[in-house]
Amino acid sequence: MSTLQTSTTAISIQRCKLVYVNEVQQAQIQQLQALISQHNLSLELTTELITDKLTQKRRAQLSAESASALLLLDHKNQLSLLSAGLSVAPEWDKLQRRVVSAGRKTELLLQAAKLSIGSKVIDATAGFGHDSLILASTGAQVTMLEQQPLMALLLLTEQQRMSTQPNWQKLMSRLHIINTDALSYFSSLQHIQTDDSISSGATKQKVDVIYLDPMFPIDSYQDSKTGKGAKVGKQMQALHGLAQPPTLVEEQQLLQSAQSLLSNNQQQAGRVIVKRPPQAALLAQQQPTETWQNEALRFDGYFT
Repeated sequence: MSTLQTSTTAISIQRCKLVYVNEVQQAQIQQLQALISQHNLSLELTTELITDKLTQKRRAQLSAESASALLLLDHKNQLSLLSAGLSVAPEWDKLQRRVVSAGRKTELLLQAAKLSIGSKVIDATAGFGHDSLILASTGAQVTMLEQQPLMALLLLTEQQRMSTQPNWQKLMSRLHIINTDALSYFSSLQHIQTDDSISSGATKQKVDVIYLDPMFPIDSYQDSKTGKGAKVGKQMQALHGLAQPPTLVEEQQLLQSAQSLLSNNQQQAGRVIVKRPPQAALLAQQQPTETWQNEALRFDGYFT
């Protein structure tokens, strides 16, 4: 998702329609409202009950009829995002096998991040949270930043849902979801780290890894010479309906801010890990310290 917020004006309330399918879902709707209030999401829901069958065609029709993204609470009480004619949800349970078997041999991301139990990670572009799950599978504590209130609500709802399953509870406890933009969060954390009046080690928590998966143009997935490349998944297509890729200047701000935050670690090296398609340009046109790549993905590491 978009990682930058440069405006200094007050945050406006985003209004969103929530479509639900049964009157008995009022309890679930109240839980969503409670999450919005508890986490101070700048989001206001209006609800609409629909009784016709929710086929994929009907979901696409609902999305096409709306000028903005919709939320859908289906008959299984799963919250989905309807955007750009697509219906998408985090669906963390579908990653169970991958999360259980995650390791440096199977996950290129973990080769790049080199985490251990107790490592502190910031996933500054959380999106649907799939990479955060892989990072947290190592025993690391992962702070997930998501600027879009709609996406933050999806993440919080999914965390709440998965926390009811005993075999997911420990992993869920290592995820900390915050609705904010990366630059603001980095700035506030850097202020705490450099404030001499704060002496508590518990307050001045170190950060080992900052993970960036910024949105990039859809054509970045293709080789500029051959036109070949991976197809864009429907989740990424839906995200493009909510936010735009950062400009070069914004990329430079993001990378510099992340590196600056890590440079405050006392007597400890840190690394910024950037996820890209294999053919995509370097973030902020900056050469990485090290790169890990396969046919589907590339991770660029910037060490401090």
